[in-house]
Amino acid sequence: MAGQGSPSDVIVGAERPELYLDKCKGKNVGVVANQTSMVSDVHLVDFLVANGVGVKAIFCPEHGFRGNAGAGEHIDNSIDPRTGIPVISLYGDHRKPTAADLKNIDLILFDLQDVGVRFYTYISTLTYVMEACADYNVPVIILDRPNPNAHYVDGPVLKPGYESFVGLHHVPIVYGMTIGEYGLMVNGEGWLSTSSHSGKCNLTVIPMDNYTHATIYRLPVNPSPNLQTMNAIWLYPTVCLFEGTVVSVGRGTGHPFEMVGHPELKTGDTLFTPVTIPGVVTNPKFENSPCKGYSIVNSGMSMRNSGNFFIDIQLLIKLYNELNVGESFFTSYFKKLAGSDELQRQIMSGMPAEKIRSGWQSELNRFKTIRSKYLIYQ
Repeated sequence: MAGQGSPSDVIVGAERPELYLDKCKGKNVGVVANQTSMVSDVHLVDFLVANGVGVKAIFCPEHGFRGNAGAGEHIDNSIDPRTGIPVISLYGDHRKPTAADLKNIDLILFDLQDVGVRFYTYISTLTYVMEACADYNVPVIILDRPNPNAHYVDGPVLKPGYESFVGLHHVPIVYGMTIGEYGLMVNGEGWLSTSSHSGKCNLTVIPMDNYTHATIYRLPVNPSPNLQTMNAIWLYPTVCLFEGTVVSVGRGTGHPFEMVGHPELKTGDTLFTPVTIPGVVTNPKFENSPCKGYSIVNSGMSMRNSGNFFIDIQLLIKLYNELNVGESFFTSYFKKLAGSDELQRQIMSGMPAEKIRSGWQSELNRFKTIRSKYLIYQ
């Protein structure tokens, strides 16, 4: 579990069936879901079937329907053994539902636990589902869930020319919106690439109850195999940037995204050796090689509790300087994660973290103006 003690008074969209079950009755329904799509202690698909909803297809994102596929791992179509319903992969041969996928589907229910970070791919899956549904005139209902990083907005805004599946829109790394609010923004701002005359999807959001952006909500189910604690989820906007460098983020250890290191690093306060862990990671970076590095097992929790939350560019600069390998510190993936080549150039030029961060502010302010139009919660 990502955390214990989730606020019992937060009622997620899936747990408000009085707002969406009637919309599903008599319809052929497709469900975008994974292991996080729970109605209390029952999976959404099982809940729908038990309530007489005609679920005809399950669509699954990166990490698969049961959430046990590693990052970037190809996922094939399958059959759900519990219900016999076809499972269509949106992280395999195609990432956008096809006309054949949506044939005879009257309605899509979308229920995934996001973590509120631009390069976490569930918002890209949402966008592609909305685009396909706009093309084929299929309504979409998002069952909203908390964003554990909804309490702040930070990071560089993605620039034109750097769009990819880990960043489709010109938003900052941390956008401070639930997945329902994000869907409303994508739809309302005309960011869908669709042949629909309106350019929009027929979208409904089933909101949560007793939730605000300040709510500290501990996820009851891991959103993906390597985000195993709330500390890791809170650190993810910072630590995932290291995935675009030669540095390990602790995949293949008991603390993924809670430590950073490298076999050639001379400094640090911890030592770890990545290994393959079935169902979590296969052939992690520096597999079976001891890495010296830094443990940040408690820092996300400390920042969340203090209310002083931000993307820690200083940690990135620290490792860049200590490894001292110049441009080879970065891989081509870094620019996709950062949203442009600017952050890499700034770090290589020796620009201080404070100056880098101050350079984000004008674009962050522009984004916040757009964001404000679509907020459902305080």
